[in-house]
Amino acid sequence: MAIVGYILFFVPLLAAKESPFAQYHARQGLNLFLLALAVNIVLGILPFIGWLLLPFANLAILGLMIIGILAAANGQIKPLPIIGKYEILK
Repeated sequence: MAIVGYILFFVPLLAAKESPFAQYHARQGLNLFLLALAVNIVLGILPFIGWLLLPFANLAILGLMIIGILAAANGQIKPLPIIGKYEILK
C-alpha cells in the first residue's frame, strides 16, 4: 500500500488509515503530486525556455518517485530529497 502512495496518493490515505507507514508514504506522494502540478503549470506557461525545461523537470520528478517507491519497497521511512521535509497533512 505504501508503494501505491507514490502513484495514487489518495488510496492509502483513505484505505490504510491504520498504517502509519502507508500514511507516511502517501503524504510523500501528495508532496510529489503537488510539486509536479506546480512545475507543469509554471513551466507550461513560460514560452520557449519553460517548454525546453519541462521534460527535464518531469524526469527529475520521475526520479523522485522512483526513490520514494524504492524506499517504500525496502520498508524505509526516508523523506524524499528536497521536498520530503515539508508536510502538507499531519
